Amino acid sequence: MAERTPLLSVRDLKKTYQGAAGPVEAVGSITFDVQPGELVCIVGPSGCGKTTLLKCLSGLLPPTAGSVTLDGAEVTAPPKKMALVFQEYGRSLYPWLTVRDNVALPLKARGVPKSERLALVERAIEEVGLGHALDTYPWQLSGGMQQRVAIARAVAYQPEILVMDEPFAAVDAQTRADLEDLVRRVWRDLGVTVLFVTHDIDESVYLGERVLMLSSSPTFVQEDLAIDLPDARDQLTTRAMPRFTELRTHVYEQIQRAKRGESVPATP
Repeated sequence: MAERTPLLSVRDLKKTYQGAAGPVEAVGSITFDVQPGELVCIVGPSGCGKTTLLKCLSGLLPPTAGSVTLDGAEVTAPPKKMALVFQEYGRSLYPWLTVRDNVALPLKARGVPKSERLALVERAIEEVGLGHALDTYPWQLSGGMQQRVAIARAVAYQPEILVMDEPFAAVDAQTRADLEDLVRRVWRDLGVTVLFVTHDIDESVYLGERVLMLSSSPTFVQEDLAIDLPDARDQLTTRAMPRFTELRTHVYEQIQRAKRGESVPATP
């Protein structure tokens, strides 16, 4: 069987900052691939460099060494084939624009014709369950609904890969569960590739097909774990499975090892 070509390929990525006392190695050496259509979660100890890694992957920050390629092209600036969803949903939405106009904004900037733009916007908003809120403003919505708008905007853009940086950290537990199921549904319905960065161990296991566990800074991939849970998941049944408990315990143990400095790089 022919080997698949990865959509996103990261090779020996390193990032060093110049601190007051000298160079600070934030990302040690990271190598991994994401295949088309995968949902991959990245989890690691607090302060391990997840956000720095994400900025390098998305072309917002140049790596000190190594490479990032998306669909065979090296990433040196924010790629058109990638959409980002951030934690600070309130900052990413324009309060003077309606939900419809917020979602349409990147499509308008890209020059998508109006009729096509409207169809993409309405489909994306329906996909995230906000069809009733097309003409409302972000400030009229709850935090969870605002984050749905941010997800709809990314989906409407029709990216090849959707990158999410701890997008549910600022919402309550019930809303977080709803949004986790939303991501799984969008991923399944639209076939988009998702790279999901989180600090929540249970969330990484519930969402992902794979979980990349990072070490403490300077960061490397400690383990690339396949999540062998059923494709059909729900918050009650899946989280009650013995296998879910086994997987989340394994990830938790690995993160604790990373905090203690006991981790070693995964063998490619």
